[in-house]
Amino acid sequence: MKFRNMAVAGISLALAFGLSACSNSTTGSTTTTTSGAPASSTSSAPAASSVDFAKDVGIVLPTNSEPRWVMAQSAFKAAMPGAQILFSQGDSAIEKTNVETLMSKGVKYIIICAQDGSAAAAAVDEAKAKGITVIAYDRLIMDTANLDYYVTFDSVAVGEAWGDYLVKSAEKPQGNNLWLYAGSADDNNAFLFFQGAWNKLQPKIADGTFTIVNSDKATAVKATKELTHAQLADIIGQVGVMKWVPDTGKQLVQANLASATKDQKGVVYALTPNDDTAVAMSDTFRADPDVTKLYNTGQDFTKASAQYILDGMQGMTVWKPDPALVQNCKDIINAVAGGNTKPSVVVTTYDNRKEQVPSTKADITVVTKDNIAQVVTQPGSPFKIDNGKVVDA
Repeated sequence: MKFRNMAVAGISLALAFGLSACSNSTTGSTTTTTSGAPASSTSSAPAASSVDFAKDVGIVLPTNSEPRWVMAQSAFKAAMPGAQILFSQGDSAIEKTNVETLMSKGVKYIIICAQDGSAAAAAVDEAKAKGITVIAYDRLIMDTANLDYYVTFDSVAVGEAWGDYLVKSAEKPQGNNLWLYAGSADDNNAFLFFQGAWNKLQPKIADGTFTIVNSDKATAVKATKELTHAQLADIIGQVGVMKWVPDTGKQLVQANLASATKDQKGVVYALTPNDDTAVAMSDTFRADPDVTKLYNTGQDFTKASAQYILDGMQGMTVWKPDPALVQNCKDIINAVAGGNTKPSVVVTTYDNRKEQVPSTKADITVVTKDNIAQVVTQPGSPFKIDNGKVVDA
Protein backbone atom coordinates (compact mmCIF):
# COMPACT_ATOMS: atom_id res chain seq x y z
CA MET A 1 0.00 0.00 0.00
CA LYS A 2 1.12 3.58 -0.55
CA PHE A 3 0.67 6.73 1.47
CA ARG A 4 0.70 9.53 -1.11
CA ASN A 5 1.49 12.38 1.28
CA MET A 6 3.33 10.58 4.05
CA ALA A 7 6.51 8.54 4.01
CA VAL A 8 4.77 5.43 5.14
CA ALA A 9 4.90 2.09 3.36
CA GLY A 10 3.77 -1.41 4.09
CA ILE A 11 2.27 -4.54 2.68
CA SER A 12 -1.51 -4.63 2.60
CA LEU A 13 -2.52 -7.98 4.05
CA ALA A 14 -6.14 -9.06 3.75
CA LEU A 15 -6.76 -11.22 6.79
CA ALA A 16 -9.73 -13.07 8.16
CA PHE A 17 -9.71 -15.53 10.98
CA GLY A 18 -11.01 -19.07 11.27
CA LEU A 19 -12.41 -20.80 14.32
CA SER A 20 -9.06 -21.67 15.81
CA ALA A 21 -6.45 -19.84 13.75
CA CYS A 22 -5.87 -16.74 11.65
CA SER A 23 -5.69 -17.43 7.95
CA ASN A 24 -5.03 -15.38 4.83
CA SER A 25 -8.38 -16.05 3.26
CA THR A 26 -8.95 -12.95 1.20
CA THR A 27 -8.29 -12.54 -2.48
CA GLY A 28 -8.14 -9.66 -4.91
CA SER A 29 -5.99 -6.62 -5.50
CA THR A 30 -3.89 -4.72 -3.00
CA THR A 31 -5.65 -1.72 -1.49
CA THR A 32 -4.13 1.73 -1.82
CA THR A 33 -4.11 3.55 1.49
CA THR A 34 -4.09 7.32 1.17
CA SER A 35 -3.48 10.29 3.39
CA GLY A 36 -5.41 12.72 1.23
CA ALA A 37 -8.89 12.43 -0.20
CA PRO A 38 -10.52 9.00 -0.32
CA ALA A 39 -10.74 7.38 -3.70
CA SER A 40 -14.13 7.44 -5.36
CA SER A 41 -16.09 4.22 -5.58
CA THR A 42 -16.17 2.51 -8.96
CA SER A 43 -19.82 1.97 -9.74
CA SER A 44 -21.12 -1.15 -11.39
CA ALA A 45 -24.72 0.09 -11.30
CA PRO A 46 -26.86 1.11 -14.25
CA ALA A 47 -27.17 4.85 -14.86
CA ALA A 48 -30.72 4.97 -13.49
CA SER A 49 -31.61 2.90 -10.45
CA SER A 50 -34.66 0.66 -10.53
CA VAL A 51 -34.62 0.45 -6.74
CA ASP A 52 -37.17 2.30 -4.64
CA PHE A 53 -34.95 2.93 -1.62
CA ALA A 54 -37.84 3.96 0.63
CA LYS A 55 -39.67 0.72 -0.07
CA ASP A 56 -36.89 -1.76 -0.79
CA VAL A 57 -33.96 -0.96 1.52
CA GLY A 58 -33.63 -1.33 5.29
CA ILE A 59 -30.54 -0.44 7.31
CA VAL A 60 -29.63 -1.51 10.85
CA LEU A 61 -26.87 0.43 12.63
CA PRO A 62 -25.40 -0.31 16.08
CA THR A 63 -26.23 2.87 18.01
CA ASN A 64 -26.95 6.55 17.56
CA SER A 65 -24.92 7.44 20.65
CA GLU A 66 -21.58 7.14 18.80
CA PRO A 67 -20.57 9.80 16.24
CA ARG A 68 -19.39 7.22 13.70
CA TRP A 69 -22.84 5.74 13.22
CA VAL A 70 -24.58 9.12 13.16
CA MET A 71 -22.23 10.06 10.31
CA ALA A 72 -23.10 6.78 8.61
CA GLN A 73 -26.79 7.55 9.01
CA SER A 74 -26.27 10.91 7.26
CA ALA A 75 -24.40 9.21 4.42
CA PHE A 76 -27.20 6.68 3.91
CA LYS A 77 -29.84 9.42 3.91
CA ALA A 78 -27.94 11.34 1.26
CA ALA A 79 -27.30 8.35 -1.00
CA MET A 80 -30.52 6.38 -0.50
CA PRO A 81 -33.32 8.87 0.18
CA GLY A 82 -36.14 7.37 2.23
CA ALA A 83 -34.33 4.16 3.15
CA GLN A 84 -35.49 2.91 6.54
CA ILE A 85 -32.76 3.23 9.19
CA LEU A 86 -33.04 1.60 12.61
CA PHE A 87 -30.60 1.65 15.53
CA SER A 88 -29.98 -1.32 17.82
CA GLN A 89 -28.61 0.71 20.77
CA GLY A 90 -25.84 -1.78 21.42
CA ASP A 91 -28.22 -4.69 21.94
CA SER A 92 -28.17 -7.79 19.72
CA ALA A 93 -31.76 -8.66 20.66
CA ILE A 94 -32.94 -5.24 19.47
CA GLU A 95 -30.87 -5.72 16.35
CA LYS A 96 -32.69 -8.96 15.53
CA THR A 97 -36.05 -7.28 16.20
CA ASN A 98 -35.04 -4.46 13.87
CA VAL A 99 -34.27 -6.94 11.10
CA GLU A 100 -37.63 -8.64 11.65
CA THR A 101 -39.37 -5.26 11.55
CA LEU A 102 -37.79 -4.47 8.20
CA MET A 103 -38.72 -7.93 6.92
CA SER A 104 -42.34 -7.31 7.88
CA LYS A 105 -42.28 -4.13 5.79
CA GLY A 106 -41.31 -6.09 2.71
CA VAL A 107 -37.83 -4.80 2.06
CA LYS A 108 -35.74 -6.57 -0.55
CA TYR A 109 -32.31 -5.55 0.78
CA ILE A 110 -31.10 -5.31 4.36
CA ILE A 111 -27.79 -3.72 5.37
CA ILE A 112 -26.59 -4.68 8.87
CA CYS A 113 -23.73 -3.26 10.89
CA ALA A 114 -23.67 -5.93 13.57
CA GLN A 115 -23.33 -5.25 17.27
CA ASP A 116 -22.01 -8.78 17.76
CA GLY A 117 -20.68 -10.54 14.68
CA SER A 118 -21.80 -14.03 15.69
CA ALA A 119 -25.11 -13.10 17.29
CA ALA A 120 -26.22 -11.40 14.08
CA ALA A 121 -26.05 -14.68 12.15
CA ALA A 122 -29.57 -15.71 13.20
CA ALA A 123 -31.04 -12.50 11.78
CA VAL A 124 -29.17 -13.04 8.51
CA ASP A 125 -30.49 -16.59 8.22
CA GLU A 126 -34.02 -15.40 8.89
CA ALA A 127 -33.82 -12.66 6.27
CA LYS A 128 -32.26 -14.92 3.66
CA ALA A 129 -35.07 -17.45 4.14
CA LYS A 130 -37.41 -14.68 2.96
CA GLY A 131 -35.34 -14.11 -0.17
CA ILE A 132 -33.82 -10.86 1.07
CA THR A 133 -30.32 -9.85 -0.03
CA VAL A 134 -28.22 -9.20 3.08
CA ILE A 135 -25.16 -6.95 3.19
CA ALA A 136 -22.86 -6.74 6.23
CA TYR A 137 -21.68 -3.16 6.71
CA ASP A 138 -18.21 -2.45 8.14
CA ARG A 139 -18.31 -5.44 10.53
CA LEU A 140 -18.27 -9.00 9.21
CA ILE A 141 -21.17 -11.20 10.32
CA MET A 142 -19.81 -14.56 11.36
CA ASP A 143 -21.01 -18.18 11.36
CA THR A 144 -23.61 -18.04 8.60
CA ALA A 145 -23.58 -19.28 5.02
CA ASN A 146 -26.40 -16.87 4.10
CA LEU A 147 -24.56 -13.55 4.00
CA ASP A 148 -24.55 -12.18 0.46
CA TYR A 149 -21.97 -9.41 0.65
CA TYR A 150 -19.62 -7.65 3.05
CA VAL A 151 -18.93 -3.94 2.50
CA THR A 152 -15.79 -2.89 4.32
CA PHE A 153 -12.50 -1.02 4.41
CA ASP A 154 -9.13 -2.74 4.48
CA SER A 155 -9.16 -3.39 8.22
CA VAL A 156 -5.64 -4.81 8.32
CA ALA A 157 -4.38 -1.64 6.63
CA VAL A 158 -6.02 0.37 9.43
CA GLY A 159 -3.92 -1.48 12.00
CA GLU A 160 -0.82 -1.20 9.83
CA ALA A 161 -1.31 2.57 9.71
CA TRP A 162 -1.37 2.61 13.52
CA GLY A 163 1.79 0.55 13.71
CA ASP A 164 3.57 2.67 11.10
CA TYR A 165 2.76 5.84 13.04
CA LEU A 166 4.08 4.46 16.33
CA VAL A 167 7.22 3.02 14.75
CA LYS A 168 8.04 6.31 13.01
CA SER A 169 7.40 8.22 16.25
CA ALA A 170 9.92 6.22 18.31
CA GLU A 171 12.27 8.71 19.96
CA LYS A 172 14.90 6.21 21.14
CA PRO A 173 16.60 3.30 19.39
CA GLN A 174 15.72 0.98 22.32
CA GLY A 175 13.30 0.69 25.21
CA ASN A 176 10.36 2.85 24.12
CA ASN A 177 7.33 2.13 26.33
CA LEU A 178 4.55 0.50 24.30
CA TRP A 179 1.04 0.19 25.72
CA LEU A 180 -1.19 -2.11 23.68
CA TYR A 181 -4.97 -1.92 23.50
CA ALA A 182 -7.51 -3.42 21.12
CA GLY A 183 -11.14 -3.22 20.11
CA SER A 184 -14.05 -5.33 21.22
CA ALA A 185 -13.56 -9.10 21.18
CA ASP A 186 -17.04 -9.64 19.73
CA ASP A 187 -16.15 -7.60 16.63
CA ASN A 188 -14.19 -9.44 13.93
CA ASN A 189 -12.58 -6.15 12.90
CA ALA A 190 -10.78 -5.92 16.25
CA PHE A 191 -8.76 -9.01 15.31
CA LEU A 192 -7.90 -7.61 11.88
CA PHE A 193 -6.95 -4.20 13.26
CA PHE A 194 -4.68 -5.73 15.88
CA GLN A 195 -2.99 -8.13 13.47
CA GLY A 196 -2.33 -5.22 11.13
CA ALA A 197 -0.72 -3.23 13.93
CA TRP A 198 1.26 -6.29 14.99
CA ASN A 199 2.59 -6.66 11.44
CA LYS A 200 4.39 -3.36 11.86
CA LEU A 201 5.13 -3.38 15.60
CA GLN A 202 6.33 -6.95 16.09
CA PRO A 203 9.74 -6.54 14.39
CA LYS A 204 10.37 -3.46 16.51
CA ILE A 205 9.28 -5.29 19.65
CA ALA A 206 11.52 -8.22 18.81
CA ASP A 207 14.57 -5.99 18.25
CA GLY A 208 14.01 -4.02 21.45
CA THR A 209 12.86 -0.72 19.95
CA PHE A 210 9.65 -1.13 21.95
CA THR A 211 9.05 -2.75 25.32
CA ILE A 212 5.47 -3.86 25.96
CA VAL A 213 4.34 -2.48 29.30
CA ASN A 214 0.83 -3.73 29.91
CA SER A 215 0.32 -7.14 28.28
CA ASP A 216 2.19 -10.24 29.33
CA LYS A 217 0.10 -12.12 26.72
CA ALA A 218 1.62 -10.01 23.93
CA THR A 219 5.09 -10.15 25.45
CA ALA A 220 4.93 -13.96 25.46
CA VAL A 221 4.52 -14.03 21.65
CA LYS A 222 6.79 -11.11 20.76
CA ALA A 223 8.87 -13.34 18.47
CA THR A 224 5.81 -14.41 16.46
CA LYS A 225 5.07 -12.39 13.32
CA GLU A 226 1.62 -13.72 12.42
CA LEU A 227 -0.53 -14.53 15.41
CA THR A 228 -3.04 -17.36 15.52
CA HIS A 229 -6.64 -16.65 16.41
CA ALA A 230 -6.03 -18.12 19.85
CA GLN A 231 -3.06 -15.83 20.43
CA LEU A 232 -5.00 -12.80 19.23
CA ALA A 233 -7.93 -13.78 21.44
CA ASP A 234 -5.64 -14.03 24.47
CA ILE A 235 -4.25 -10.56 23.90
CA ILE A 236 -7.56 -8.94 23.04
CA GLY A 237 -9.14 -10.63 26.05
CA GLN A 238 -6.53 -8.89 28.21
CA VAL A 239 -6.40 -5.42 26.62
CA GLY A 240 -9.55 -5.18 24.48
CA VAL A 241 -12.14 -2.47 25.06
CA MET A 242 -15.40 -4.42 25.11
CA LYS A 243 -18.23 -2.87 23.11
CA TRP A 244 -15.83 -0.02 22.25
CA VAL A 245 -17.02 1.82 25.37
CA PRO A 246 -14.81 4.85 26.21
CA ASP A 247 -15.24 4.46 29.96
CA THR A 248 -14.03 0.85 29.70
CA GLY A 249 -10.91 2.10 27.92
CA LYS A 250 -10.40 4.72 30.61
CA GLN A 251 -10.65 2.07 33.34
CA LEU A 252 -8.15 -0.18 31.55
CA VAL A 253 -5.63 2.65 31.35
CA GLN A 254 -6.21 3.61 34.98
CA ALA A 255 -5.57 0.03 36.11
CA ASN A 256 -2.45 -0.26 33.96
CA LEU A 257 -1.06 3.07 35.15
CA ALA A 258 -1.66 2.09 38.77
CA SER A 259 0.54 -0.98 38.39
CA ALA A 260 3.23 0.59 36.19
CA THR A 261 6.49 2.04 37.44
CA LYS A 262 7.60 5.59 36.71
CA ASP A 263 10.14 4.23 34.22
CA GLN A 264 7.33 2.52 32.30
CA LYS A 265 5.58 5.84 31.77
CA GLY A 266 7.50 8.91 30.59
CA VAL A 267 7.04 8.98 26.81
CA VAL A 268 4.11 6.65 26.11
CA TYR A 269 3.33 4.94 22.79
CA ALA A 270 -0.28 3.73 23.02
CA LEU A 271 -2.19 1.62 20.51
CA THR A 272 -5.66 3.02 21.22
CA PRO A 273 -8.34 1.37 19.07
CA ASN A 274 -10.83 4.03 17.94
CA ASP A 275 -11.46 7.71 18.38
CA ASP A 276 -14.11 7.55 21.09
CA THR A 277 -11.89 5.36 23.27
CA ALA A 278 -8.73 7.24 22.22
CA VAL A 279 -10.05 10.52 23.61
CA ALA A 280 -10.91 8.96 26.98
CA MET A 281 -7.62 7.05 27.12
CA SER A 282 -5.61 10.11 26.08
CA ASP A 283 -7.18 12.14 28.89
CA THR A 284 -6.31 9.38 31.36
CA PHE A 285 -2.69 9.07 30.27
CA ARG A 286 -2.14 12.81 30.23
CA ALA A 287 -3.62 13.17 33.72
CA ASP A 288 -0.80 11.01 35.13
CA PRO A 289 2.07 13.29 36.23
CA ASP A 290 4.64 10.66 35.26
CA VAL A 291 3.48 10.63 31.61
CA THR A 292 5.53 13.32 29.88
CA LYS A 293 4.43 12.74 26.27
CA LEU A 294 1.86 10.63 24.46
CA TYR A 295 1.82 9.17 20.96
CA ASN A 296 -1.49 7.37 20.31
CA THR A 297 -3.71 6.14 17.53
CA GLY A 298 -7.36 6.08 16.54
CA GLN A 299 -9.86 5.59 13.75
CA ASP A 300 -13.20 7.01 12.57
CA PHE A 301 -12.20 10.71 12.28
CA THR A 302 -14.67 11.97 14.86
CA LYS A 303 -14.97 15.66 15.62
CA ALA A 304 -13.51 15.30 19.12
CA SER A 305 -10.47 13.41 17.88
CA ALA A 306 -9.94 15.78 14.97
CA GLN A 307 -9.73 18.60 17.52
CA TYR A 308 -7.42 16.53 19.73
CA ILE A 309 -5.12 15.93 16.76
CA LEU A 310 -5.12 19.63 15.93
CA ASP A 311 -4.31 20.44 19.57
CA GLY A 312 -1.59 17.79 19.86
CA MET A 313 -3.51 15.55 22.26
CA GLN A 314 -3.96 12.61 19.86
CA GLY A 315 -1.31 11.46 17.43
CA MET A 316 -3.35 10.24 14.47
CA THR A 317 -6.57 8.75 13.29
CA VAL A 318 -7.75 6.74 10.31
CA TRP A 319 -10.67 8.19 8.39
CA LYS A 320 -12.89 5.48 6.97
CA PRO A 321 -15.33 7.68 5.04
CA ASP A 322 -18.82 6.28 5.27
CA PRO A 323 -19.90 7.83 1.96
CA ALA A 324 -17.49 5.42 0.22
CA LEU A 325 -18.98 2.37 1.95
CA VAL A 326 -22.53 3.60 1.43
CA GLN A 327 -21.81 4.08 -2.27
CA ASN A 328 -20.51 0.50 -2.39
CA CYS A 329 -23.78 -0.67 -0.82
CA LYS A 330 -25.75 1.32 -3.35
CA ASP A 331 -23.68 -0.06 -6.24
CA ILE A 332 -24.25 -3.62 -5.05
CA ILE A 333 -27.99 -3.12 -4.61
CA ASN A 334 -28.39 -1.51 -8.03
CA ALA A 335 -26.31 -4.26 -9.65
CA VAL A 336 -28.32 -7.05 -8.02
CA ALA A 337 -31.57 -5.31 -8.97
CA GLY A 338 -30.31 -5.32 -12.56
CA GLY A 339 -29.49 -9.03 -12.44
CA ASN A 340 -25.74 -8.72 -11.81
CA THR A 341 -24.74 -10.71 -8.73
CA LYS A 342 -21.03 -9.97 -9.21
CA PRO A 343 -20.73 -6.17 -8.95
CA SER A 344 -17.36 -4.72 -9.92
CA VAL A 345 -16.93 -3.12 -6.46
CA VAL A 346 -16.70 -6.64 -4.99
CA VAL A 347 -12.98 -7.39 -5.25
CA THR A 348 -12.15 -9.91 -2.53
CA THR A 349 -13.63 -12.38 -0.04
CA TYR A 350 -13.55 -12.75 3.73
CA ASP A 351 -13.90 -16.01 5.63
CA ASN A 352 -16.71 -15.88 8.20
CA ARG A 353 -16.15 -19.49 9.29
CA LYS A 354 -19.04 -20.72 7.13
CA GLU A 355 -18.31 -19.23 3.71
CA GLN A 356 -16.07 -16.93 1.73
CA VAL A 357 -18.15 -13.76 1.68
CA PRO A 358 -17.86 -11.59 -1.46
CA SER A 359 -16.47 -8.28 -0.21
CA THR A 360 -15.37 -4.79 -1.07
CA LYS A 361 -12.20 -3.17 0.25
CA ALA A 362 -12.48 0.63 0.31
CA ASP A 363 -9.51 2.92 0.79
CA ILE A 364 -8.64 4.52 4.12
CA THR A 365 -7.21 7.95 4.86
CA VAL A 366 -4.53 8.56 7.48
CA VAL A 367 -4.94 11.86 9.35
CA THR A 368 -2.22 13.51 11.44
CA LYS A 369 -1.49 17.03 12.63
CA ASP A 370 0.75 17.44 9.57
CA ASN A 371 -2.00 16.83 7.03
CA ILE A 372 -5.34 17.49 8.77
CA ALA A 373 -5.63 20.98 7.28
CA GLN A 374 -5.36 19.43 3.81
CA VAL A 375 -7.66 16.48 4.57
CA VAL A 376 -10.56 18.67 5.71
CA THR A 377 -10.53 20.54 2.39
CA GLN A 378 -11.16 17.34 0.43
CA PRO A 379 -14.59 16.37 -0.90
CA GLY A 380 -16.59 14.38 1.63
CA SER A 381 -14.80 15.68 4.72
CA PRO A 382 -17.31 16.00 7.57
CA PHE A 383 -15.33 18.88 9.09
CA LYS A 384 -13.51 22.09 8.38
CA ILE A 385 -11.11 24.14 10.49
CA ASP A 386 -12.13 27.63 11.52
CA ASN A 387 -9.67 29.69 13.61
CA GLY A 388 -8.09 26.59 15.12
CA LYS A 389 -11.40 24.89 15.86
CA VAL A 390 -12.83 21.83 14.15
CA VAL A 391 -16.38 22.57 13.07
CA ASP A 392 -18.93 20.74 10.97
CA ALA A 393 -18.45 21.21 7.25
